[in-house]
Amino acid sequence: VQLQASGGGLVQAGGSLRLSCAASGRPFSDYAMGWFRQSPGKEREFVAAIGRADGRVFYVDSVKGRFTISRDNAKNTVHLQMNSLKPEDTAVYYCAARYGDVLPSAEDIVGYWGEGTLVTVSS
Repeated sequence: VQLQASGGGLVQAGGSLRLSCAASGRPFSDYAMGWFRQSPGKEREFVAAIGRADGRVFYVDSVKGRFTISRDNAKNTVHLQMNSLKPEDTAVYYCAARYGDVLPSAEDIVGYWGEGTLVTVSS
């Protein structure tokens, strides 16, 4: 599966952004999806994941209550709605996919990566 992320940009602290990831090449509903991010000087970290079609979602503690992951299997897309953004959310955000039901909640179990999209939150 090929993944293409979009929606990054520059936003002030407290603002919102919506990231999208378009998938192609394989049946989208076969894949659990996720988002990771990498801040300058830091390792890439898990942000959020969503199951294939059962509504399961999982978030890193630092974004709970602010970020929402969703998917539209008819449109082969996954979204990350980011509200109440903080400067520490500044990072390159990556879309990730894993075939099957296991959520892609760690780098070593991700099967496919998209190119990143940069999110910059100014204070």
